[in-house]
Amino acid sequence: MMNHALRYVLLFLLCTFAYAEERTPIEPQFRYGKLHTTYVIHEDGTSTESHSWSMTILKESVVSWAKQASISYSTSVQTAEVLEAYTQKPDGRRLDVSKESYQIEVNGGIGDGAPAFSDRTTLSAVFPDVAVGDTVVFSYRIHQKEAIFPGHFSISGFYGQQYAFDDVHVRIEYPSVLWVQYEANGLKENSGSADGRNFVEWSYANASPMKSSRRDYSVFVPEKEAGYSFSTFKNYADIAVAYGERATPKAAVTPRIQQLANEISKEATQPREQARLLYEWVAKNITYAGNCVGIGAVVPRDLDFVLDHKMGDCKDHATLLQALLAARGIQSWQALINAGSMYHLPKVPVVTSVNHVINYLPTLDLYLDSTSSTTPFGMLPPEVRGKPVLWVQNFNRDSRTPTAETATWQKIVSDIRIGDTGSVEGAIEISQKGDAAIGGRAMFRDMPKEVENDFVKNWLRSMRLNGSGTLTKDDPTELKDSYHFKLSFKADKFIKFPGSGAFYIFPLITGGASNYDFLATGAEVEPEADVVCTNGVSIEEYTFHLPQKMKVLSVPDSLKIKNSQVSFDAMYKLNNGTLQVKRTLIDRTKGSVCSSTIMAEFKKMADQATENLKSQVLYR
Repeated sequence: MMNHALRYVLLFLLCTFAYAEERTPIEPQFRYGKLHTTYVIHEDGTSTESHSWSMTILKESVVSWAKQASISYSTSVQTAEVLEAYTQKPDGRRLDVSKESYQIEVNGGIGDGAPAFSDRTTLSAVFPDVAVGDTVVFSYRIHQKEAIFPGHFSISGFYGQQYAFDDVHVRIEYPSVLWVQYEANGLKENSGSADGRNFVEWSYANASPMKSSRRDYSVFVPEKEAGYSFSTFKNYADIAVAYGERATPKAAVTPRIQQLANEISKEATQPREQARLLYEWVAKNITYAGNCVGIGAVVPRDLDFVLDHKMGDCKDHATLLQALLAARGIQSWQALINAGSMYHLPKVPVVTSVNHVINYLPTLDLYLDSTSSTTPFGMLPPEVRGKPVLWVQNFNRDSRTPTAETATWQKIVSDIRIGDTGSVEGAIEISQKGDAAIGGRAMFRDMPKEVENDFVKNWLRSMRLNGSGTLTKDDPTELKDSYHFKLSFKADKFIKFPGSGAFYIFPLITGGASNYDFLATGAEVEPEADVVCTNGVSIEEYTFHLPQKMKVLSVPDSLKIKNSQVSFDAMYKLNNGTLQVKRTLIDRTKGSVCSSTIMAEFKKMADQATENLKSQVLYR
């Protein structure tokens, strides 16, 4: 059940909202008195959106944050204007934001040239004399001059119980000839039509925000939040088609692409090996660079630009890899996926439900994410495992990325000799596969030589030991799914000896996938929420050579426990001054998401195993 929650960047504000485990009111730091939004949609998919909100500051802690409001928009396809911005004092005074209190930050190219990465403009207003009890008011309008997807529009919004809303109102107006679908949860709905246009509107209030004990937001379930979704797409296949219409032609096999593909994979004869070489070249050589220039958010760059600059975003990576594979006769297509906290797609197909692009190779039944520069061929980053995908070609609504049978595997072998004065000398070998290997390589990949030379000394110092040693390791820059490194060391005063005392048995360097790393993920259980989880194997072997004059009074008890998904086996054996220890944790969890029931079962076993890990060797 090792939890990957900390690896995820939560992409939506809604992910800070909580489920209703505890119906306890909280004192909000601020309150939205008004939050009104209107979308006026045109038949070609262009639109005008108007926003008007007021927020009352209730706590000193948010005064600094509340002093400023910003609008961000794409200069090439949008225009924006502030309608009003002011501070409302409790006595009724209105303090307007002066012309000198606005800031515009523009991303652009040189002269008439287009920007390489972003044409986003940020327009900020600084409210005057903001204090506790004041209300800041901000209204603005954004015109979408060119539809992101021609003829289409989709939007969603969510509101959480931990925030105070007095008056939320959302209105969407659209031509009656436009096919739409929408859905709302926890909102009051009204709809109608007039003069050839239809509308739907929702209202919501949350006067008494509620406290939540939830801590893990790694899984977002839209159906459990108050919110709405609106779309002109009939299904997710339509989103895939709309993306593919402009993306697939970009993956054409040009003479330049053909020559590059031949050079990269010239030593390989089998399709899988060719695919590996092409994937590794893209992952290693094309650095990440976002594309926020107009419709570039959903349209890949031309591949000549990508190759000239050796950079691109996820769409560019996927398009380049698709072209290179095609040049070698390997069929592939792009697949849209959510790389955030959404593990199922909601009923109404909204474009923002997918925010990342990967590749699928049908003849090899293999998904590849070359945007990740550290993921070995045949693996996927944790954030895109076990999720629905939208194939751009040969669409299949049931398609999902696989989860790993054994996501991470690690074995730590420690040979430790304790001297007559309590000193220590030994070696630690760490062998890793899967996610553990990715982590191991990452630790050393960009390490400066001078830091590497002092690695063992500094590692010992972190444990308050004075010593030295050497580090040997595999090449960390390779994209392989296994890794190995070894530390040889010696240090003074490892334990108090001669004399009576005790010491714990623990990995002096964890490698990121020790027994305790796995078990710690079950320390607390979310009572109602699903969480992201994974599986793996963690093996720890120790050989302690003890001083002849040391008398061991007790060693930890051996333990063997298991449940339906996890087993833990700890063996301790003392023989003629040598203590041998082997601890093995095997997690067979299936899938990427664990329910609170599964995590509660894991916690019961983890508590027992953790107590065993805390046991000490007593001596005199």
